[in-house]
Amino acid sequence: MFFVAPPAWALDRVVFASNWLAQAEHGGFYQAVEDGTYAKYGLDVKIVPGGPERNNRLLLAAGRADFYMGDNLIGEFSALAENIPIVTVAAIFQKDPLVFMSHPGAGLDRFEDLPKADKAFVGLATLTTVWPWMEKEWGFRRDRVATYNFNSAPFIADKHSIEQGYLTSEPFAIARSGGFKPNVFLLADHGYDTYATTIETRRDLLEKNPDLVRRFVEASILGWVHYLHGDNRAANALIKRENPDMDDAQIAFSFQQMKAHGIVESGDALTRGIGAMDSARIARFYHEMAAAGAAPAGLDLALGFDYSFVNKGLGLEGLSRN
Repeated sequence: MFFVAPPAWALDRVVFASNWLAQAEHGGFYQAVEDGTYAKYGLDVKIVPGGPERNNRLLLAAGRADFYMGDNLIGEFSALAENIPIVTVAAIFQKDPLVFMSHPGAGLDRFEDLPKADKAFVGLATLTTVWPWMEKEWGFRRDRVATYNFNSAPFIADKHSIEQGYLTSEPFAIARSGGFKPNVFLLADHGYDTYATTIETRRDLLEKNPDLVRRFVEASILGWVHYLHGDNRAANALIKRENPDMDDAQIAFSFQQMKAHGIVESGDALTRGIGAMDSARIARFYHEMAAAGAAPAGLDLALGFDYSFVNKGLGLEGLSRN
């Protein structure tokens, strides 16, 4: 039985800082705002969008946000290394949507071919986190790297280059502006086994008000069930209001890619529910990143993860609607 707040109760005000501008990849959270799921759990949630010029994790650390939408597990490893008391309590994406793309028919049609590219357009964050692992595991070369600034024009112009992107975003934009469908390689299919779109909170909030954390996690999970399997038109309308650069075609593409590739509903989420986290998987990924130099060695992972709010089967009811 799920918690429902009696109408007479005042709603608890919650600030949720996201890691990027509003988009379909955040759809379940906006769904929970629009369809009243957060309110049913006694929460009045304000989503504060991120963006290329904002580091919203700082809002969480400074106490100006109650929860933060983490990019992937490497952010938690960094917080642990810096003794920042942030704890990950759920992992909405079982697969990181990070991809690399190439031009078809240019000799870069397999993932194994990509290290041969003349140039690799890579964002600064990826260069310091994912790229060391790609160098170690797949032989990618740092001397081929050029900075990716969220503009795909240089990649479109150079048939012998590769570019990072998001499964749900850049392939669509390149097809629309470049006139071709790029080869798309999901890193999760090639050993990059991080969780993504995590829910993080501060340790003090977790200790003082675990019920608030529980309600936010559970309501967010149900928001994702409703977004993926129900009427999500109101959530998409809110996304477009928050981010006018979003249009229906982009949202539809992102939604289809999330569903087709099991970004939310795959792996442990199929048996443990949306948001599932597995300590052994996290430990394996951490040791791989530490071995590649993308994460510091010697971290106490127990300080950075709390599994008590997930792995309870919440969200499995959505699978029967597929």
